[in-house]
Amino acid sequence: MLGHIGLILGLVLLITLALRGVNILLAVLFSVLVIGLTNGMAFQAIFLEYFPFGASGAFTFAGNFLLLFLCGALFGRIMAASHAAQGVAMGITRRLGAKRALLIAMLVCALLTYGGVVVFVVIFTMYPIGVTLMKEANIPRRLYAAAIALGAGTFTMTALPGTPSIHNVIAARSLGTDLFAGGWLGLVAGVLMAVLGMWYLERQWRLATAQGEGYEATPKDEQMAALAASDGQSLPTLRKSVLPILLVLGMIALPRVLLMSGVQADWIQFALTQPVLWASFALLSGTVFCYLLFPPVRKHFVRTAGQGADDALLPLINTAAVIGFGGVVIQTAGFHGFAAWLLELPLPPLVSVFLSANLISGITASASGGLQIFMSSLAPAYLDAGVAPEILHRIANLAAGGLDSLPHSGAVIALFTLMGLTHKEAYRDIFVVTVLVPLLAALVVVALAMLFWA
Repeated sequence: MLGHIGLILGLVLLITLALRGVNILLAVLFSVLVIGLTNGMAFQAIFLEYFPFGASGAFTFAGNFLLLFLCGALFGRIMAASHAAQGVAMGITRRLGAKRALLIAMLVCALLTYGGVVVFVVIFTMYPIGVTLMKEANIPRRLYAAAIALGAGTFTMTALPGTPSIHNVIAARSLGTDLFAGGWLGLVAGVLMAVLGMWYLERQWRLATAQGEGYEATPKDEQMAALAASDGQSLPTLRKSVLPILLVLGMIALPRVLLMSGVQADWIQFALTQPVLWASFALLSGTVFCYLLFPPVRKHFVRTAGQGADDALLPLINTAAVIGFGGVVIQTAGFHGFAAWLLELPLPPLVSVFLSANLISGITASASGGLQIFMSSLAPAYLDAGVAPEILHRIANLAAGGLDSLPHSGAVIALFTLMGLTHKEAYRDIFVVTVLVPLLAALVVVALAMLFWA
């Protein structure tokens, strides 16, 4: 009983401290201490084993993703210094209009993530573009951040069939399905998330405008603006500016396309089995392409690259800390008892899937981490209960993408850190588009599955 209470107290403490603006690393360490001690863990095991070096440890995550964060931050900085980010933002805004800036942000993020770019890289890519978009359209920073979260962390992550996201891959490998499993259900959920999320953001933008709220620059924005300043030169065209992004997307998608075409090669297998390294290489190639394509970036390339490296560190550390929190949680007796309790609840199987995948992802603050735990510990019981693998695949994915975005989510922390936001300023909008809307979409899909496939 004490272990269960400690688990709840630690989670509540972490969320409360995050919402109050306490440094996320300090908040995580305090919360981990509460959880570990109430679950009978040795002090040294908490801080020298499970938190830093466990399978889901902070340093384990940081070591695995350092290169990706670094290359993503470099690409973002060089896109700004080359004026390409400003060229993309201004070109799209001229064609679609500043009034559609939030829609533009969501669609670009969706395109990137559906093309295989991980959410952390999308955050780095969209920030320099967003500095110009927010300024031109007078968008409050909190709403632009929510548009990024909607496009990168909802329907392309868990709903759309065929998405190469890690969540879709985890389910496919665990259940023996393919990436298009439960396709119609995923399409319904994806449309609901996109439409409802964008409706909310557009409504909030109108209300903010009526109240005189708009874009406010930060010192980091000024740095990006200085990098993107044209120095009296005309900005590159949209067609030219978007080439580095297309190169990155094309390199990520190429191995998958070639494999589907029947082409076999060692480098293709390497690219498909090493997504972090391949995505990092694609981003680095995009950075080099920017250097070759746009002369302005060459003036201060070394200094700009150093600033990009600095940009990567704080988001990586904060995100790793939250991942380490989940690494401690999954080692507790309280968590394993909680998982057993979920299976014993007298609920219809699909409703139970929705509830259990959501709660596990919420506790671990990770859709991928929660889904991995769900698939290894709970999925076999649902298959034995008669749930079709394809239906389980899609509903578990959708459910894992709900409560994973609570205030202690690593992706939320990374987004806020990069954009200079606090939970108090911006979390409400993130909560609506990445928690409430996905929960509603998943419930609709559960009802449809029970009606037509049960």
